[in-house]
Amino acid sequence: MPKATLMRRHPMACWTAAVVLLAGGLAGCVASSAQDLSAPPPKPLAPCAWWYGIGKPPTSQEIEQAAKRYQVVVLNADQAAAMRRLHQLNPRVKVLVYKDLSSTRNYPGAVDGGQDAAFLPSGIGYVAAQDHHPDWFALDVQGRRIEWQGYPRHWQMTVWNPDYQQAWTDAVVTEVKREGWDGVLADNDFNSLRHYSPAVLAGTANVTETDRKLRDGLDGFLAKAGDALTNADKLLVPNVSETHLVPGRWTAHSRFGGAMEENFGFRENGGTGGLLTFRGNEFQELRAQAALGESLLLLVTRTHNAREERSGYASAALLAGPRTCWTRATTDDYRNPEWSALQDSGLGEAVDAASRLPNGVWTRTFTHGWVAVNPTASTQTVVPPEGLVAPGAPRPTPTPTRTSSPTSTSASPTTTTTPALPALTLEAADATVLVDPQQLAKRGVWRVIRDELRIGRLRAS
Repeated sequence: MPKATLMRRHPMACWTAAVVLLAGGLAGCVASSAQDLSAPPPKPLAPCAWWYGIGKPPTSQEIEQAAKRYQVVVLNADQAAAMRRLHQLNPRVKVLVYKDLSSTRNYPGAVDGGQDAAFLPSGIGYVAAQDHHPDWFALDVQGRRIEWQGYPRHWQMTVWNPDYQQAWTDAVVTEVKREGWDGVLADNDFNSLRHYSPAVLAGTANVTETDRKLRDGLDGFLAKAGDALTNADKLLVPNVSETHLVPGRWTAHSRFGGAMEENFGFRENGGTGGLLTFRGNEFQELRAQAALGESLLLLVTRTHNAREERSGYASAALLAGPRTCWTRATTDDYRNPEWSALQDSGLGEAVDAASRLPNGVWTRTFTHGWVAVNPTASTQTVVPPEGLVAPGAPRPTPTPTRTSSPTSTSASPTTTTTPALPALTLEAADATVLVDPQQLAKRGVWRVIRDELRIGRLRAS
């Protein structure tokens, strides 16, 4: 089947939290299951890389590259062979299976020859639901099934129904254990139906009540599925949306292994405002989760230009922690394994927690670099540390200076100093990533090796 039909262009995902923990001694970067938490806390390295590989079946070459490049990979359910090959090439890579929480589907590939496919993008097959539980299809106030607009043959299900929740959970847990996946990327843990349909659910008076019914249902659904997967020693990582609107939802829904933010670093007001991720309490919740290092932050920044790429990567670096992973997305259907040159910049280990300046700019210092993010809707300035350059730029040239001796009219020997960098101007929703060229020259090309016992060991490649 065309895997592009599995892709979701989701609403903006964000969340909130009441406590912020300093990331000083925690961090690193890779997915891990609960039993790994007894290991020494890893170091707060720059964000690791992950692959949302649901756009098309991966090639053998892509799988081999992924084993070297990524710490987390998400694949479609019919790609279990690729998952096992990844585990063979690199047992440290966590490979999650894509499963949709909120829909069942009957496009070709999900249903063939009048039968549900053996491996589904959802938890419940369309044919099985049609034949045995038609009540699991959500209905609007006119008694019609709800097909998602823009996604033909995707049908909204009754996520609040305990029987549907249990059937989905039983089917998915059984499949994950049988096939050997590390866990589940659970899509469409959404905040509002309006991104897919203007329908009002039967039994609700308006879209506000509809959305509340869906959110409340998904809260209970996540708890049930998360408990079952945790008991099976598997991860549940939902793709949560618009969490900036509901304080605490990111924290609650990430407690079974992590959460995915599919619109990380999204710019407000049609691309003219500040960064939505920093609105409200969402960034505080992300910081708290990143600092604890007990669950995955899977961050996606949609990058149509260099500014979006910079702001996405630098914002992720502000959240550097044991399991903070970032990827850019240059297509809507995730058909390409992604990589950014910024991921090769060599920031190293974070030496402090991210801090916010009075003008709203956030900064963080690393052993080999520094990042600054302007999440506001107006231009701001910030003074960077001395001696740093943009990745790939030439090393700064020291400036000769002369000083006069207090007891002689002759000039003292010439000394050299590196001039302080002028203040940087950051446009709205922009960022900068600077690195130490001297350290990079000494260290050569380095590759981060992350494993389940110690994250942050460096080895020259």
